[in-house]
Amino acid sequence: MIMDRNVQNIPSELIYEMDNGTPIYYRGYKDFLNGSKQLDELMGSSFLQSDIITQLVILLGINLSKKFKVLTNEVGLQFSTNSWRYADIAILEKEKIKDQTNLNKYLEIAPDVVIEIDFKASLSEIQHTSGYFHKKTDQLLDFGVKKVVWIFTDSQKVMIAEKNRPWQTFNWNLPFEIIEKIEVNIKELIEEE
Repeated sequence: MIMDRNVQNIPSELIYEMDNGTPIYYRGYKDFLNGSKQLDELMGSSFLQSDIITQLVILLGINLSKKFKVLTNEVGLQFSTNSWRYADIAILEKEKIKDQTNLNKYLEIAPDVVIEIDFKASLSEIQHTSGYFHKKTDQLLDFGVKKVVWIFTDSQKVMIAEKNRPWQTFNWNLPFEIIEKIEVNIKELIEEE
């Protein structure tokens, strides 16, 4: 997907995700390489991204049945040896991961729901910017994720994708179901505080 001719000169810390052996770098990695940004400046979330994640985790913590676990903090999802992606929020049935809880590695089990708020990937080498999130969404669904929710802060849109169903995109002031009849309206969620 993203290929740089000087891959051997790029530190591995700048790899955000791996797509079938091809590194996907953090957005702004070239600024780090030319010395104008520090590594932590590339990896951080904006206030709005962090606020949305926090409010969604609180909402899920209050309303989600105890049979599910909510994971955050860019949890790694390992598709194969050279292919992995991160998830801002992953919702999994506890039964599926009962043998994984003490393992210090990426998950090899598909979450029921993945929620992504924007993305940190460099899109400078991609012809069509939507190609990144479309491919990542397809990979998540092929991995076994039942629902992928993208929340885009710049356009204030939500995209929902489910396997073998039409993908939906709509304004974030409209309610949608995350899981188990738990609905959210992103605009209201961030304005409630």
